[in-house]
Amino acid sequence: MTARQAPVLLVDDRRENLTALEAILQGLPVATESVMSGEGALKKLLTGEYAVILLDAQMPGMDGFETAQHIKQRERTKHTPIIFLTAADRDSHMAFRGYSVGAVDYITKPFDPWALRAKVNIFVDLWDRKERLNADATRMRALATERDRLRSILVEASRILREGNGDRPPENVAKALETLSEAE
Repeated sequence: MTARQAPVLLVDDRRENLTALEAILQGLPVATESVMSGEGALKKLLTGEYAVILLDAQMPGMDGFETAQHIKQRERTKHTPIIFLTAADRDSHMAFRGYSVGAVDYITKPFDPWALRAKVNIFVDLWDRKERLNADATRMRALATERDRLRSILVEASRILREGNGDRPPENVAKALETLSEAE
C-alpha cells in the first residue's frame, strides 16, 4: 500500500510567506494547500482533513486567533494541530492567546526553517500513524463481518446435521455440505 502524503494547510495573507513555507516544507512527505485568509481556511476545512495547519496570527479580517477558535469549535476539526506563525513578537500575551485558542505551538518570525520542518514532521508522523490505524480498523471490521457470515453458515450446517431426516443421513450430509459450500 502506497502511503499518501500528509495534507498540510498553510494560511497567510501574504503570498510570499506562503511561497516561503512551501519551500521550507519541500522534501517532506506532505501535500500543501495554501489559502490567504481565515475564511479561506474554514472553507477548506469543510471538506478537507489536515495533518497540521500553519496559521498566520495577524491577518486582515478574520485573524488567526479567531480562525483557530472556529476550527477548535467544530467537532470534525477540533483535534487538528495548529502552529501559529507570526512576525508580531510584542509580548508573551500574544503567545498565550495562541495557546488559549488551541494552538500546539507559537513561532515568531524570523524562525529556524529546520526547526519548523522538524515540528511539522512530528505531526505528519502522527497523522500517518492515525491513517494506518484507521485502515487497520477498517480491515478488522471487514474480517469480523466475514467471520460472522461464516459462523452463521456453520451454525446452519450444524443444525441440518443434528436434525437429521430419519433414515436418510446421507441426504442431511449433502444438505450440510451444500450449506457449507456457500462459504466459498
